[in-house]
Amino acid sequence: MKHIIVKYINDSISPKELEVLKIWLVKPKNQKKFKQFLLLNNDLNATHITIDEVKAFKKVSAKIDKTTSTKSKGLVNVLKYAAILIGLSFLGYSVYDYTATSTITSVKVAPEITLQLEDGTVQVVKNDVETFILNASGKKVSEQKDNQLVYTNTENAEELLSYNTLIVPYGKTFGITLSDGSKVTLNAGSELTYPVRFIKGEKKRTVFLDGEAFFKVAKDKMHPFIVNTQDMDVEVLGTAFNVTSYSEDHKTYTVLMEGKVAAHNKLTGNNSVILSPNQRVYFNNNRLETETINTEKYVAWVKGKLVFIDDSFGVITNKLERKFNVTIHNNYAALNTIIITATFTTETIDQVLNTFQTYKAFNYTLKNGVVTITKPN
Repeated sequence: MKHIIVKYINDSISPKELEVLKIWLVKPKNQKKFKQFLLLNNDLNATHITIDEVKAFKKVSAKIDKTTSTKSKGLVNVLKYAAILIGLSFLGYSVYDYTATSTITSVKVAPEITLQLEDGTVQVVKNDVETFILNASGKKVSEQKDNQLVYTNTENAEELLSYNTLIVPYGKTFGITLSDGSKVTLNAGSELTYPVRFIKGEKKRTVFLDGEAFFKVAKDKMHPFIVNTQDMDVEVLGTAFNVTSYSEDHKTYTVLMEGKVAAHNKLTGNNSVILSPNQRVYFNNNRLETETINTEKYVAWVKGKLVFIDDSFGVITNKLERKFNVTIHNNYAALNTIIITATFTTETIDQVLNTFQTYKAFNYTLKNGVVTITKPN
């Protein structure tokens, strides 16, 4: 994504790349990365500003209006904010975090799934399509079968380790079959970086997760499968398990369905545990601990369900945001402590909130993808 941001700043971005950038900017954590990149990039230092850069900034702002249809006015606001941010960076100003969050996250759209290829190009992945994924040179990378990307080991392929990154936005899920036959389902608001092909020279099969994913790993005792997250590595030989590691939640845990996995503490480097089926490993005071759990609660999302068992409202809201692609502002703090047990399958966000109102009364409004909860009158 960095190369697209650079093109955006230099006013050399293509219409397709601009669309990808707009989709990427919908996610709050990406807005923060984008802002930090602009503010810290030496090329945008006020002491190095040129007349050409000022002109480029003005042209980019104009291009946003020109290339965006009236149906996506929200995205115009997102990119206009970004253009303003570039302008402020040119002038040497810093931008207060609240401005970034409140300006952009109020605009929620239904973004698309994107795939960043090994050559740096980014493609939009549509649901329910059967097609081939080609890189910039026209070479086949993978095959899409409905809501699944399928990678295969290609005979006589170059022995070069390269990676793809699949980004799944709020409101959607998507699957991947890796080249070794392992199957991964990515939950909403998640991204996975993985080898296009697992090559013979590598001792381990390593993927990198930010978010939540369910794995069914193909057995290969000679090549352990590693899920790398921000603070925990999960090592398996062949098994079914779920890993949750959303960077914005600051929580990482793994739930084991079958087989056996080892979890390694990356924070301290000296704490590892072995999981058995129906166990969860999580952090407690920076140490890994295990507990026996009801796995259905943690993997129901794979079948499109929401299952809450003795969960607080404060924890539930994050899952609702990802499931329904909304932003929730809870202005009624008393709700955060209520405990909820419920299962939802095809319900809408309104139906879910109406169910929660039976636990404790509250008012809410839903407008432009933003749910605002207030104390009842």
